[in-house]
Amino acid sequence: MSEPYRTETALGTACTITLYEYGRAGIYNEVFSRIREIENLMSVNIPASDISRVNLYAGKSYIQVHEDTFKVIDRAIFYACLTYGAFDPTVGPLINLWGIGKGNARIPPRGEIEQVLPLINWSNIVLDFNTNSVFLKQEGMSLDFGGIAKGYAADAAVEVLKKAGINRALINLGGDIFVLGEKPDRSSWRIGIQHPFEERNVTIGYVQLQKDKALVTSGIYERFFEKDEIRYHHIFNPANGYPTNNDFLSVIVIADTAMDADAISTAVFVLGYEKGIELLRVIQNAEAIFVFNDHSIRTTSGVNFTLTDNTFTFKN
Repeated sequence: MSEPYRTETALGTACTITLYEYGRAGIYNEVFSRIREIENLMSVNIPASDISRVNLYAGKSYIQVHEDTFKVIDRAIFYACLTYGAFDPTVGPLINLWGIGKGNARIPPRGEIEQVLPLINWSNIVLDFNTNSVFLKQEGMSLDFGGIAKGYAADAAVEVLKKAGINRALINLGGDIFVLGEKPDRSSWRIGIQHPFEERNVTIGYVQLQKDKALVTSGIYERFFEKDEIRYHHIFNPANGYPTNNDFLSVIVIADTAMDADAISTAVFVLGYEKGIELLRVIQNAEAIFVFNDHSIRTTSGVNFTLTDNTFTFKN
């Protein structure tokens, strides 16, 4: 019996795979098995994961990791270098300190933040390409792949589907989206853009995507807590240790791979609009939608976006 779609929990979120042809149980099983393999390698919440082991031995020794993990670390370093640290995979100590999304969220005293800031330094990641080994130079450092691992898992899911001969599919890993091939009627894919202050699937508009494109959102509504009517979200500025505050509600990036879109959306959110636009100019085949605090929306020139919520305004 054909399954048009399947939803399972993985990577800490609801993951939905929609197959528009040959939606057999065996293919879904294979895709979700691959997604969970990546989760088991890269989740900081799994003590035996590659990332947990690298973090445990920070400042002590190299740790050999799976080729998937090594590939993601290498790409994370690329974006850390390209963005001058706006995207930084060593942000783990800040994430642990603030506890946002972990059930123990708080505003840390300034002194505690200053104590961990020296540990946030992507240039202190050392890679041994001969043995796929990783070393963090300082004890107390920790990697966190929250800004890139879901994207890699989406790309890996696409590869599984391609090998199985699937030509049309929609992969949605908690908002990290990849559209594989063309829709059955050959029209553009229409992907809704989440309303930052409403429940899931309430949108402010939609973007039309051509085949084989990824779309990833970084926003203040994904993981946060509120205190004294101030929202503290999970996208940290590695330079000062606080949630990034630069007039964005969300940044949506469209790229050729979900891993790249994941890292770019985080970096642009941290950089802000002007520097974010400069970054996008040097990256090939990347486009963006910017949703601002004042409910205005801007896009780069290659985005086909339709606004449907009249509480927002579109600015060219």
